[in-house]
Amino acid sequence: MRPLDPRVLIHLRPAHRALLGVLAGGTFGGLLTVAQGFAIGTLLVRLVDGDTAAAWHPAAWWLVGITLGRALVAYGVDVASARAASQVSQALRHRLMSATLDLDATALSRRRTGELALLATRGMTAIEPYLTRYLPTLVMATILPAATLAAIFWLDWFSGLIVLVTLPLVPVFAILIGHATQARADRQWRLLSALSGHFLDVVRGLPTLVAYRRAGAQAGSIRRITDRYREATIETLKIAFVSSGALELIATISVALVAVNVGLRLAAGHLDFWTAMVVLLLAPEAYWPLRRVGAEFHAAAEGKAAFEQASTLLGEGAVA
Repeated sequence: MRPLDPRVLIHLRPAHRALLGVLAGGTFGGLLTVAQGFAIGTLLVRLVDGDTAAAWHPAAWWLVGITLGRALVAYGVDVASARAASQVSQALRHRLMSATLDLDATALSRRRTGELALLATRGMTAIEPYLTRYLPTLVMATILPAATLAAIFWLDWFSGLIVLVTLPLVPVFAILIGHATQARADRQWRLLSALSGHFLDVVRGLPTLVAYRRAGAQAGSIRRITDRYREATIETLKIAFVSSGALELIATISVALVAVNVGLRLAAGHLDFWTAMVVLLLAPEAYWPLRRVGAEFHAAAEGKAAFEQASTLLGEGAVA
């Protein structure tokens, strides 16, 4: 399921106001990040140049104000995303329960009660990282790289060209790794659904199993499913660790290319100190949100799998 799959957007309708707040906060926060780079660069240059205190005081006050503004915006985004997660999970849980009651006996037999209970409990909890962490990061990854790239191009077109060429490498590798991670997350969710459904069926039929001395065989079956789920979880964590390291390496090399270019041109006198400093401060910000999206994708993978399961169930229940 894609991050903005229509099936996901349908479930997000109850929290459209909170999500608009997340979008506005992410946009404003990205612009403040660029402004903070200019303020820090100006302050450092004026301090190094040894000017009077009156020369760097305005830059320092600008930096303090922008930093406080970023903190307030980040707090507002966290509150809005948490509210959106609560509204979406409550509305979706209610729709799931209504759809389950509308299913006939034949449809209900295809989906065991344990799977439905898992989707209405842990599944709704799993969508919270998608709304509180992944979605705000996705908004920031849309705004901040574009704003940072425009600012770098305005300061130094050659450094902007380096960033423009290397920037697509991060999402390309993130997409390639994300497909493998999503497949692992879907497999993990299916195993957990099978485990919960089988466990609930065993508990309900435990008196009969004990009477016929079949409880031991079911215990072995639960143990095997649990081991498979544990192995799937470890494999998903391995992929998350390797992919995060790969994205960090790509971004580090890209920033290093910009730093070497700026340093050589500064030493040769082809670039002034203020421009070089601001470009060096802005370059990492162009890659940071894209790396963050790749990292948060793993946290939201199970939530997107839950959205897919909920869409399938609501389709069976004919609930719009």
